[in-house]
Amino acid sequence: MSFSPCAIVPSCNHYFSIQDVVSKLRDHNLFVLIIDDGSVEPAKTFLERLHNPSENVYVHRLEENKGKGSAVLAGFKLANAFGYTHGIQVDADGQHDMKALPTLLGLAKKYPGCLISGQRVYDDTVPFSRMIGCWLTHIWVWIETLSFQISDSMCGYRVYPLLPSLKVAEEEYIGRRMDFDTEIMVRLYWRAIPVIMTPVRVTYPRNNFSNFHVFLDNWRITKMHTRLVLGMLCRFPKIIKNHPEETEIATHWIELEERGMYLGLRFVAFIYRVMGRRVCIYLIQPILLFFFLTGRKQRAASLKYWRQITSFYGLRENVSLKRSFMHFRSFGQMAVDKFAAWMGDITLDDLIIQDEEKFDQIVKSGKGVLLLVSHLGNIEICRALSRKRDTAKITVLVHTKHALRFNQILSCYNPDASLDMVQVSEMGPSTAIELQERLERGEWVAIAGDRSPVFGQKRVTNMQFLGAEAPFSEGAIVLASIFKVPVYMMLCMKEENKFRMIFEKLTEQVILPRKDQTNSISKYLKSYTDFLERNCKKYPDQWYNFFDFWTSGK
Repeated sequence: MSFSPCAIVPSCNHYFSIQDVVSKLRDHNLFVLIIDDGSVEPAKTFLERLHNPSENVYVHRLEENKGKGSAVLAGFKLANAFGYTHGIQVDADGQHDMKALPTLLGLAKKYPGCLISGQRVYDDTVPFSRMIGCWLTHIWVWIETLSFQISDSMCGYRVYPLLPSLKVAEEEYIGRRMDFDTEIMVRLYWRAIPVIMTPVRVTYPRNNFSNFHVFLDNWRITKMHTRLVLGMLCRFPKIIKNHPEETEIATHWIELEERGMYLGLRFVAFIYRVMGRRVCIYLIQPILLFFFLTGRKQRAASLKYWRQITSFYGLRENVSLKRSFMHFRSFGQMAVDKFAAWMGDITLDDLIIQDEEKFDQIVKSGKGVLLLVSHLGNIEICRALSRKRDTAKITVLVHTKHALRFNQILSCYNPDASLDMVQVSEMGPSTAIELQERLERGEWVAIAGDRSPVFGQKRVTNMQFLGAEAPFSEGAIVLASIFKVPVYMMLCMKEENKFRMIFEKLTEQVILPRKDQTNSISKYLKSYTDFLERNCKKYPDQWYNFFDFWTSGK
């Protein structure tokens, strides 16, 4: 299939942000079709003025408001008449992150026969009622498709192959209003059109308004799901037979980590605050089941980890879906423990410090220390309890806004949780200077050594880990050689109702000779990976890298 895309922007009275949306689409040299779905003044005149075919912006007006679905289908027909093969549906209100457009286009070009759709990653602006409504629709869609492949059927940011989409619209009834996005996706899936989901950040602008009619559109959506469930029952054998193969896409760990976690964490925080720790642990089980069932890549990564560790240590562990789900449950318990630590429900009496005397000597020395941590265990317990004990201040470097948002949730209950956390996308001069100043003040800086870099030059060394090569970041080792501070490896592992802090010295000072820098880095990383292997064997359930660790970053 050839690939010639254009953008389709349906609009009904949305005009505050549309000019910026069009401008960003044009930055990608896209022909932009604006479908005015019966807008009234002043939006009508504003949209008319955007019509400029010489600049590849074309405004087509529907005199009567016919609904979002009708507007998008009108865009399909025009785009097809103009010779385009694919239509990129973009909402006019500016809620979609236009930085995701290259990813959507890249996937559509690579897989032109697929429907490429955004999977929404919300921020604080999402209405809670909308979040709950989306989850209910997700459940119905899984039933209607007999699959978990469609993880978000309501995101209006997607790339359609035009001919299959027009064909299904001509041959089957599809809702023409707010029921359109979900119904056409399900019906395309029934016709063996694969669906590829990719994370897209969504923000609801302050001046935004919704064309969603609470009673009418909810009634339409109810009728739509009734149609689709009945249609599924009639097509049951055919749906099973024509089940489209899920397309494998190499995904960086950062994209998987963002997947829906923020909404789940908000829910956990709410339940914890209202009902307490014990009730929270029980009530998050459906959320964990949701992520387990829908997180195919995370589930596969969990199973691969268990195969690696059982093979490496010769354990007689039955690697099964049940074993993987218990792994997910351990992750959920870890998240609740983070809240408990910052809420004061985990105290110093619950912390066991291995070699406590030596640890206290290092603290009393007043020297800055670089901590090499990982996603094994729950280092957040140490960070929370360090404020209650006469311990050095711990600053944690994080790569993602997801980690910062998690701490913003915590800070609603304990303001200290938002302190001593630095987001790092790239290690620039300003960040290096800030870290140097913190170390000189005697603070401890914690860096995860088990994640490949997010941006910039991806300096990694492939190390043998649990019997296979895996990429480990060189960043912490290189920084330690620059800062000339002692380097320690630290974990915090759960043991029944207690937490054990494991604290081991890597080196007093990292030295990297210019002539043999690669081998020197490998030696330091070998000590670190040996440290992780020993503790993975002892605490296998507490490994929380839910991505393909042995291929990520390559």
